[in-house]
Amino acid sequence: MQDQAQQLRNVIKQKNIKTTVTPKITAKARVLTVTSGKGGVGKSNLAVNLAIQLRKFGKRVIIFDADIGLANVEVMFGAIPKYNLSDMIYKGKALREIVSEGPMGIGFISGGSGIAGLNHLTAEQIDRLVVELEQLDELADVIIIDTGAGVSDSVLKFVVSSPEVLLVTTPEPSSITDSYSLLKILYQQPEFHPTETKINLVANKVTSVSDGEALYEKLKLVVSKFLGGELNYLGMVPLDMALEHAVRQQKVVSLEAPSSNAAHAFEVLADNLIHNEHKKVIMKRGISQFFSNFWNR
Repeated sequence: MQDQAQQLRNVIKQKNIKTTVTPKITAKARVLTVTSGKGGVGKSNLAVNLAIQLRKFGKRVIIFDADIGLANVEVMFGAIPKYNLSDMIYKGKALREIVSEGPMGIGFISGGSGIAGLNHLTAEQIDRLVVELEQLDELADVIIIDTGAGVSDSVLKFVVSSPEVLLVTTPEPSSITDSYSLLKILYQQPEFHPTETKINLVANKVTSVSDGEALYEKLKLVVSKFLGGELNYLGMVPLDMALEHAVRQQKVVSLEAPSSNAAHAFEVLADNLIHNEHKKVIMKRGISQFFSNFWNR
């Protein structure tokens, strides 16, 4: 007999569980799960900025903030959700009622305290959750799931469930080690099938395009050698004072400084996702970069 966690994993991955009500679905939303081996590497920033850039490409986007207790998405969007996932599960709210609106019409769902009880739902609650979540296919072209950091059970469930994963890593040795640890534990999960999940690395806080590629090659090598798996490269986000300033102000750099190198990098990442390519970021050379090059010649 399947446990409840397995049934919930099938919600995202298969979306074909039989229920008492069959919703009419005209299209399938693309599900992207953003995760990291440790906190503080820019995971939620990636989720939010990627949503902005995908919206600029004309995609309907909903972010599911599954990072319980931190509420990073709603803080950066400057919006306080009226309802969250637990209101849908336990209080009878409809899915459309718990989808809050962020900038540019981007929707987002706050996990609230609902995730903690997902493994203790009744069969009726699971059926209703399945039916409600399937409606996201009607509301969005892309669903971005912003998980918590690390290797908790809830994080692993979302990663195992997702057909596409964006793994955010920085050049810091601890970030690289933690990213590999996350992948190692992921590969040990009996429900994880590498052929069914595409894992994309996003190199964050790197000083150049080549540094991002070097970070990817390093992780790709150990994943191939010790896990026998594959790691794809989505692209990089550079160190950028505009991004650091936006983070301090709890703002979204793609909105606050759309011409910055960081915003352009997020645009390239979105473009790569849409067209399944690997375009590189071409960073503008500001005056500080000019003098840096000048004095180092």
